[in-house]
Amino acid sequence: MLALVASLAALALILDGQYGDWSAASEAVAATSEVDPSAGAAPEAIVGLTAAEQDRARALSEFVAKRYRVSQDVAFDLVSHAHRVGRQLQLDPLLIIAVISIESRFNPIAESVAGAKGLMQIIPKYHGDRLEEFGGEQAVFNPEANIEVGSQILREYIRRTGNVNIALQMYAGALGDYEDRYTRKVMGERQRLLQVLAKDAPAKPAAVKTATAKSMTSSSLVLPTELD
Repeated sequence: MLALVASLAALALILDGQYGDWSAASEAVAATSEVDPSAGAAPEAIVGLTAAEQDRARALSEFVAKRYRVSQDVAFDLVSHAHRVGRQLQLDPLLIIAVISIESRFNPIAESVAGAKGLMQIIPKYHGDRLEEFGGEQAVFNPEANIEVGSQILREYIRRTGNVNIALQMYAGALGDYEDRYTRKVMGERQRLLQVLAKDAPAKPAAVKTATAKSMTSSSLVLPTELD
């Protein structure tokens, strides 16, 4: 690819020198120098969602849009990104969405008095190293960066503690709350999300009732010779 771009660039210079018109070559260079999605692009930009994940994201985004009064398009983008990040980190996307719900009610510029910012209420001074990958502390207000960093933190706490409930309390800085109120809020929201998906799931076909041995008559029996 680089060799082809260099060759076309050289051709452009030759045409410019000989004919004073190299627009065609310039267009060719531009066309071939577009980012190749399979070479170095961010994973979330190329992985996309499966058909099942898209259906889930639509159902969940409708719920989120109504419950938190955000645009359905915005809700779909955020819910979809939570699914992509969840897949990459092997973290339940419903847990990510539930944390966003409790932390910021889907407000990407939310700030707390303690300095927590963005969708998942990250405190930049504690997680600047993770934010650096996305351009620095101001990336905390970038919804996608915030979801990725917040999910990384949560996954790390789960790995460290081996317990989702304790990890959630740690995420909220509430390990001293022995009633686990934060965890109960998040898990309650996750349960609501599960109910949304259950409601949206296609109905299962009704079970076919089969005749019992007692109710069978000789006319209902199929002999092996009649199966041909």
